[in-house]
Amino acid sequence: MAHARAKLTVLGRQLLVDRVHIDGWKPADAATAMGVSRQTAYKWLRRFADEGPTGLEDRSSAPRRCPHRLSSEVVDSIVAARLETLHGPHRLAYALGRPRSTIYGVLRRAEISRLSFIDRPTRTVVRYERARPGELLHVDVKKLGRIREGGGWKIHGREATEASKKKSALVGFDFLHVAIDDHSRVAFVRSLSDEKGPTCAQFVADAADFFAGYGVNIERVMTDNAMNYRRSKDFRATLESLGITHKRTRSYRPQTNGKAERFNRTLLEEFAYKELFLTNQARSAALGLGSTPTMTKDPIRPSVG
Repeated sequence: MAHARAKLTVLGRQLLVDRVHIDGWKPADAATAMGVSRQTAYKWLRRFADEGPTGLEDRSSAPRRCPHRLSSEVVDSIVAARLETLHGPHRLAYALGRPRSTIYGVLRRAEISRLSFIDRPTRTVVRYERARPGELLHVDVKKLGRIREGGGWKIHGREATEASKKKSALVGFDFLHVAIDDHSRVAFVRSLSDEKGPTCAQFVADAADFFAGYGVNIERVMTDNAMNYRRSKDFRATLESLGITHKRTRSYRPQTNGKAERFNRTLLEEFAYKELFLTNQARSAALGLGSTPTMTKDPIRPSVG
């Protein structure tokens, strides 16, 4: 991905090439119009000549070789010293004779830079992750305000939107029911009409069918303490019929169901609020509801089904 201040995206590079090869512009004039240097324009023209359209795509900035990269033996020794002594980068740097920044980089990449990541009695790395798929399924509901025909306040402004609200009834909400497998991070999402107990029960049944298609048997379901989960006879009966144990989060501790909460935030940032939509149907299509779910682990990305 191009950096935040890049003047040329892939589309901009293609426009520069088209202006030179199709419209007959001089490279210097095309560079001036795009706000880049003449050398930059010639670079992209050369890449296009050598590789075609693929040459205009972003390339990794990682070096092809790194002569000073630490060997696996050195990395293992740093990790072993950390787990054995629980010392920080400063003390480990003195003991191992290496720069503190090098020690910290190794600990950070190994995800043991904080003592809270390590179980002190056993010296094992703490992973808040179940051992196998299906052992725990995080379930939650995210409400999204529906978009009026023609777009909302981000397009027309708040004053115009407030005026339209007075003339017509509220458009309501979309209820995105989310299920995340604790081990694999595979996510299953359905956009349903409400968040009542029978609807939640049907969603869990659909989620169980989906994971069963991958050979995964759901053993436990974790939800918050909302009444649609806690008091619904339909929800309880569905779990019993599927042989699933119901676990609830501690009161006022949404972190317990943190994987579902984080996935909800990802849905908002990377889909629902990423671009402007003129209709609610367009946003639903962009969410990809109905497509095949994929892994959402490292980095976490939403998967929908």
